[in-house]
Amino acid sequence: MNKAIRWRIISLQAMLVIILAASSGFLFYEGNFVTSMVRDQLVAQKISFPPASTITAGGALDPAEFPAEIRNYAGQPVDNGDKARVYANDFINKHLQGVAGGQTYAQVSTLAQADPTNTTLAGQVATLFKGETLRSMLLNAYGWWTLGVYTTYAGIGLMIAALAVLGALVFEFTTVGRKQETIKVVQKIAA
Repeated sequence: MNKAIRWRIISLQAMLVIILAASSGFLFYEGNFVTSMVRDQLVAQKISFPPASTITAGGALDPAEFPAEIRNYAGQPVDNGDKARVYANDFINKHLQGVAGGQTYAQVSTLAQADPTNTTLAGQVATLFKGETLRSMLLNAYGWWTLGVYTTYAGIGLMIAALAVLGALVFEFTTVGRKQETIKVVQKIAA
């Protein structure tokens, strides 16, 4: 390999290290930004799972009705995406199923519009609207949290790639130096 090609390869490796490291840093920043934003917004809402004392028959977290996943969070605040998902799907959704026999807001709203004097339907519409809205917001927080976490994982992957290219660059410098020293020693011996 001639000297010009060698320096082009070294230059490309150096640029690749810089690009990969900068991209990794950006992904770390963005992943941290997203997860921090979601955490801050969830904490500000002060939503908490029912306390552990309610994990009894007939309690707010009755083991016969609620999965173990939600019971494991008993008494904890909803402060990350995973907790938001569990609260939305396992707590709010469970309660919404009992409001109008498992019907959704859209279904009950259509019935209420057809019978505007029915106060029972009007109450169910209001409850389902509020519940489904909160549930969708929490699931949205879960989605963004997941995106932030995976962005951080991508940052880790790019950092590993940057370190691998940096290792190849260092190897290039160290092996070429040894080759040149070996050639000089052989030339001295031959002379």
